[in-house]
Amino acid sequence: MGISGRIIKAVSGFYYVKPDRGQETEVPPKDGNVYQCRAKGIFRKKKLSPLVGDRVVMELTATDDVEGNVTEISDRKNSLIRPQVANVDQALLIFAMHTPEPAPDLIDRFLVLMKKSGIDVILIFNKNDLGNDIEIEKYKSIYKDAGIRLIFTSTIDGSGVPEVREILKNSVTTVAGPSGAGKSSLINAVSGREIMVTGEVSRKIGRGKQTTRHVELVEIEEDSYIIDTPGFSSLELPEMEPLELQDSFPEIGRYKNECYFAGCSHISEPDCGVRDRLAKGLIPKERYDSYVLFYNDLVTLQNRRFR
Repeated sequence: MGISGRIIKAVSGFYYVKPDRGQETEVPPKDGNVYQCRAKGIFRKKKLSPLVGDRVVMELTATDDVEGNVTEISDRKNSLIRPQVANVDQALLIFAMHTPEPAPDLIDRFLVLMKKSGIDVILIFNKNDLGNDIEIEKYKSIYKDAGIRLIFTSTIDGSGVPEVREILKNSVTTVAGPSGAGKSSLINAVSGREIMVTGEVSRKIGRGKQTTRHVELVEIEEDSYIIDTPGFSSLELPEMEPLELQDSFPEIGRYKNECYFAGCSHISEPDCGVRDRLAKGLIPKERYDSYVLFYNDLVTLQNRRFR
């Protein structure tokens, strides 16, 4: 009879499964409360790989180096490629106000990816103590109609930490952002204990030293999990048609039916309702610039596919 549980960590082909409550066995795991497992070969034939966050069934083995085999993977409500996680309730995207400087292009790419995956986003600007009121208002203005929640935090003065703690309750949350943004420090502050290894920002290159080497689901309190992931410096757009992109920018998509031409790209066509709202200041220029950049990227990828 199999044991149901959840994959909380994946490292070098091993999957660490935490059994569900009531799934106690006569063979306790060697490492705390998780079993080290391999995946059955049938998944390779199906071109399916287990992911952190997967609900699975495992069977115990008698080998010395492996405690169990993952035999079933339950249907996923969602999954991501980067980070490679499944069954996520929300995404916490963490950038620093400074050191390193935030990258608007990277923020907007991530928002498009999460929108395409149907995952709610909380955008956090950490190291709030390094910023000022003018910068805070600027970011509020840029993202106020982006369909996300925006929080400013600091592990130095504790601002925003209680709000983040409340958001994480009873949810599985993937945490992502560039190295050096203070992801681990913030999660430690939220949980009230040191559960993530922190690193320093390199003075020479202005980026953080990578402290997270694998994807792991960490229980910060009962029924509240975060998936800490390696930092990223680049991110690919999800596969989509260029005209689909407008729906990933709520402040642009809301005006798509006010254009003269059906299928308007909102870039060069006349009588464009979106560009009219842009000129009136109703759409942030920073977000529109990202839209144009991404649209052209998608057109280029589309043209390559049809060559």
